Amino acid sequence: MEIPIFALLLQGIPEQIAVATLAFAIAKLPFKVKDLVLIGIVLAVTAYLIRLTKVSFGVHIIALIILLFIFLVWLEKGNIYLSLIASLLSFLALAIFEFACLSLLMPIFNITPEMLATDSVVRIAIAEPQVLLLFATAFVVKRFSKK
Repeated sequence: MEIPIFALLLQGIPEQIAVATLAFAIAKLPFKVKDLVLIGIVLAVTAYLIRLTKVSFGVHIIALIILLFIFLVWLEKGNIYLSLIASLLSFLALAIFEFACLSLLMPIFNITPEMLATDSVVRIAIAEPQVLLLFATAFVVKRFSKK
């Protein structure tokens, strides 16, 4: 599935930074902006490259979960168990927020599935609320995990 570069820059990278931020919060790791941005970029580029190939849709998610887990354990020295849970829950949150946002916003703005498939600007715009929800969830988890 070909994705325009600007979609990678405006949707993919922010989305993966948000996923990484939520994973850090769940794994009880300190937020290091440089690491979060680097991990987000690597995850987004990995997803982009995998989706350019002819592999089945969804394979990129499995690869990203494994890659995020490796980053949490290897780079950030996170607990193995917590890192696995954090990786899985972060992508589960992404799927839930994406489903919720698309289900709510598509009817409100009269957007069809065909428009999402063909208009990258619409796809990017409708996906931004899920990125904000991921960041908000990460900060809420971080705040409550300190107590």
